[in-house]
Amino acid sequence: MARSRRVSHAPSPRGGFRNRHGRGLRSSVTGPHLPVLRTRAETFEGTVAETADYLRGLWPEDLADVSFEIAGIPRAVGQAGLDRWWVDQHAKRIVLYRLPIERLSHLHVDDESHQRMYVESCVFRAVAELLGRDPWDLAPDRFRHF
Repeated sequence: MARSRRVSHAPSPRGGFRNRHGRGLRSSVTGPHLPVLRTRAETFEGTVAETADYLRGLWPEDLADVSFEIAGIPRAVGQAGLDRWWVDQHAKRIVLYRLPIERLSHLHVDDESHQRMYVESCVFRAVAELLGRDPWDLAPDRFRHF
């Protein structure tokens, strides 16, 4: 025997409409007590921005007009494979390619901190190429622990 079911399409006390199963609107996956997750692209952009700000603080005159940009992949394959970044000396522009940096890194430990350090090292090497310096000379006091 079929049971009759009453379905209410009136607004619920929470302010939304209930669906036909009476469950209400869906909430976020993380729930109300957890922080919203960041995407890989947002994490990459944040790491590049923080590293660029750090280097601008160390080299304010040299990096004042430099623009840092992020692209997915390079348009063409270079002689050594996919480029990780591209530096335009005349326009003072650095373009970092997110997908080759993230996916072709071959880290010995693939966790968040090692990925962040690899992205930071790519920014350091791109800035060093722009300035014509060694990457280790950009922040020499950072590596002196004693």
